[in-house]
Amino acid sequence: MKMKKMMMFAAVAATLVSCGGGGGRPQFGDNEFPVTAVGTSSADMQSTYPATIKGVQDVEIRPKASGFITQINVKEGQTVGAGQVLFVIDNETAQQQVRQAQAAVNTAQQQCNTAKLTYENAQKLHESRVIGDFELQTSQNSYEVAQAQLAQAQASLASAKEMLTYCYVKSPAAGVVGTLPFKKGALVSSSNVLTTVSNNSSMEVYFSVTEKAAMQLQATGLQSLPSVKLQLADGSIYGHEGKVTKMSGVIDQATGSVQLIALFQNPQRILKSGGAGTIVIPRLANDVIIIPQSCVSEVQDKKFIYLVGSDNKVKYSEIKVDPQNDGMNYIVTDGLKPGDKYVTNGITKLSDDMEIKPITPERYEQKIAEQAKAMTAGDIVGAMKK
Repeated sequence: MKMKKMMMFAAVAATLVSCGGGGGRPQFGDNEFPVTAVGTSSADMQSTYPATIKGVQDVEIRPKASGFITQINVKEGQTVGAGQVLFVIDNETAQQQVRQAQAAVNTAQQQCNTAKLTYENAQKLHESRVIGDFELQTSQNSYEVAQAQLAQAQASLASAKEMLTYCYVKSPAAGVVGTLPFKKGALVSSSNVLTTVSNNSSMEVYFSVTEKAAMQLQATGLQSLPSVKLQLADGSIYGHEGKVTKMSGVIDQATGSVQLIALFQNPQRILKSGGAGTIVIPRLANDVIIIPQSCVSEVQDKKFIYLVGSDNKVKYSEIKVDPQNDGMNYIVTDGLKPGDKYVTNGITKLSDDMEIKPITPERYEQKIAEQAKAMTAGDIVGAMKK
């Protein structure tokens, strides 16, 4: 029996509220509407912006040498250090070129040594006046040519060794390995991205604000912004707050917006590069007019309320509100001033210049409770069928 009564009471409450869905009111039959006066207060508000998450350093790994992949030394999601070998490209040809270059250096070195001995001997003979200046100069020229040939051979060896290092694809930075689209045996070149290494110890979150907001930030400085929060794709709030550190110097002509970057620490590696979220910037609004959204009607992106005049007639009046809201209330920026009176409930029953009998919101709630208590079971069934 108690359960039936509880279910009946719930049905009554739902029926009374739904009678005026979208701002409706119960049928009092005496033209009474709840009215309240406009006042000012402080509000903890927040601004939200769609955001994209990226690593502080996202590096595309491309091979400098073309060839077949012979080794893959990492797995997707693995943490790697700077300089660690990730892939090995077929290097038989490169090793052969190194051996040939080394042999050329050895030959050039011997020729240089011989030319040096010849030149030193020619110097002694010239001092003893056994040979003339021409022979000495010829010997010196031969030595310098041998030195140049040795330097050229050494340069070729260094180039060959560098080409060999290209076959060992290393990570330029510490981070986490991304996807591995190529398998062992695949033919790759410098146009192919083998993987991405993302430094995700901290993450940069990109979001955009209007040009007007960007100008205000530029005037006050990014340091004036409070710490920001990040709402993840599942709706949860990330456990570490971030700080806005950068602002783009270019305005996007397509959207008229300016990009900002917030830095978040990522010790648990929860944030992933390429993810999406929402930046939440808290802000305190002082001495503002706050009204419930339930008393506001919207027509073609314009918002209206019913103001109550001294003759108790309502006036359908347009207001302007802050685009950022908490889903329950609006901050009114224009169209209302302290002391104005407006209807808080039952706006769907009103029309412009209609005369009403104002009551307090508390009395309005009391009358709802009284009506619910007075309703019979037949009244409830009838109301629920409407």
